[in-house]
Amino acid sequence: MSTAQSVDDQLAESFKQLVKKRPIEKITIKEITSLAGVIRPTFYNHFQDKYELLEWIIRRDVVEPIYPMVGKSRSDEALAMIYEALLKDAEFYSRARKLEGQNSFESIVYKCMEDALIRAVDERDPKEELEQLPMRDIIRYYARSMCFFILNWIDEGMKRSPEEMVKLYRFVRDHSFEDVLKMLGGQK
Repeated sequence: MSTAQSVDDQLAESFKQLVKKRPIEKITIKEITSLAGVIRPTFYNHFQDKYELLEWIIRRDVVEPIYPMVGKSRSDEALAMIYEALLKDAEFYSRARKLEGQNSFESIVYKCMEDALIRAVDERDPKEELEQLPMRDIIRYYARSMCFFILNWIDEGMKRSPEEMVKLYRFVRDHSFEDVLKMLGGQK
């Protein structure tokens, strides 16, 4: 492990410990660096602010491990890995979820999901019938839907298993609202 990676990991672990005790908004860079055993300027050599550190943690722990599967017909497995990673550090992610405002947890998770899907699309050659579609909008739709399920799951206390969440997402992904209405049967 390189020294830079080691410092990133130290800062991340320090930040995670602090988040488990206090709201992110109240945590200072000085507290993160003190707990990590580095000086304050070192933080700024690695991250712009604590929100960039949070994004780095989400990318490292949740998103990067799924890259080999995204876009390779292993999306259910990748989605299960996302839920398992979040569950592995449930206390941290439950507390981080409370982060609102300009650098909200929701906006960071959405950006990470969008980037993962963009990467999957960029690795492929578009079929002729898809060339006319606004791929950016399609990517945003799927990133938003993934983000919606992740955030609701966290908000509900992560009670459903990762497998149940994958099954739920797969159902919504594979069925239109009209399909759901047909499944429900006649009107009341």
